[in-house]
Amino acid sequence: MRRPEDALVLLLAGGVGSRLNLLVESRAKPAVPFGGIYRIIDFSLSNVMNSGLTRVGVLTQYKPLSLMNHISTGESWDFTGRRRGVVILPPRTGSRNSDWYKGTADAIRRNIDFIEANEADEIVILSGDHIYHMDFDAMLAFHRSKKADVTVGMMVVPMEQIHQFGAGVTNDDGRIVEWEEKPEVPRTNLASMGIYVFDRQYLLSSLARSKNEIDFGMHILPWAIENDNVFAYPFYGYWRDVGTIQAYWEANMDLLKNDGSISPEKWQIRTNVEAEAKKADRPPARYCSSAKVQNSMISSGCIIKGTVINSVLSPGVVVEEGAVIKDSILFRDCLVGRNASIDLVISDKLTIIGENAVVGTGDHHDIANRLYPKHLYTGITLIGGSAQIPPDMKICRNCIVKCKATEDAFTSSILQDGESLS
Repeated sequence: MRRPEDALVLLLAGGVGSRLNLLVESRAKPAVPFGGIYRIIDFSLSNVMNSGLTRVGVLTQYKPLSLMNHISTGESWDFTGRRRGVVILPPRTGSRNSDWYKGTADAIRRNIDFIEANEADEIVILSGDHIYHMDFDAMLAFHRSKKADVTVGMMVVPMEQIHQFGAGVTNDDGRIVEWEEKPEVPRTNLASMGIYVFDRQYLLSSLARSKNEIDFGMHILPWAIENDNVFAYPFYGYWRDVGTIQAYWEANMDLLKNDGSISPEKWQIRTNVEAEAKKADRPPARYCSSAKVQNSMISSGCIIKGTVINSVLSPGVVVEEGAVIKDSILFRDCLVGRNASIDLVISDKLTIIGENAVVGTGDHHDIANRLYPKHLYTGITLIGGSAQIPPDMKICRNCIVKCKATEDAFTSSILQDGESLS
């Protein structure tokens, strides 16, 4: 009987994630902080660990340094030992941007040497930028029971969202008989999660067929469905692609709901607490006599003197007396000054919000950001890392403040709805 650890995992973590705007200015999308103490990639890595899989290759490309530092030796996910390990597979690029990975299949093809160097009956291919909890051991058992060449993790999504995914039609046995990649006029609401199990030799032969087949959803899967045995593995739990500002904010807010739809603790999600600013060494959060906290996640090292409502605070955030934070996400070591107000804001690390400043105000949630209308359009304001917001400054809805902005960069006392300080 084959064990789950006999499979080899390839984790795709090189995407730009440009729709996350300033949050990916200095880091890869899978390295973006999530839920106070985690990184997005922690969910995939922990799922691998909890499924009994022990050998992982992480394919990096775009601004990989913080991601590589975070993964380190893999010790945080128990990937150290004679028969276990995580290997960072750096970009296989030349001097031009055109030499970068052209698609998911192209990325795997350029790392065939890693597959050949690791004996495995099956290859599990994952994305490093999703928030979910999944048992890959069960998926491998399904794959083997069906004698499948390829198994695709799939779930039902609202019909109006299916255009964002690969969509499959299955027969009564679960075999995929039709496939459309991001259909404009969908015939099904069964969506691909970007999670695949391939028989090793089948994957190698598929990648060898043509170098022009650069994407799994666009090229590899349609051919396989037409010619061989491809099955849909049904998934019914929580899964979210946090590739947009809106989806990222919503997933963080899901952490605060009482329905338990997302629970990193129950899911046994691990992180590397030593990777950045020694989060493990921080003291417990401190709540002063003037503090008021409601339905929020407060990480270690925070000092709360003001009011925090329905928000997620990473380690080391300081909220001064009289300050109010609502429906917001603050990364590590932000400082919110006395009597400042933060509403519907995502702030990167090390920002300073001056006294009496108001960030996220007004009723014009529908005035999209002028420079990035597809990134910010629901009222969320985005503050870049190490930005300094002047005292008494007023910043409205769907605004962007660039990373490392100084107080002198603000030439007016108000940043109107949809405007950017860039």
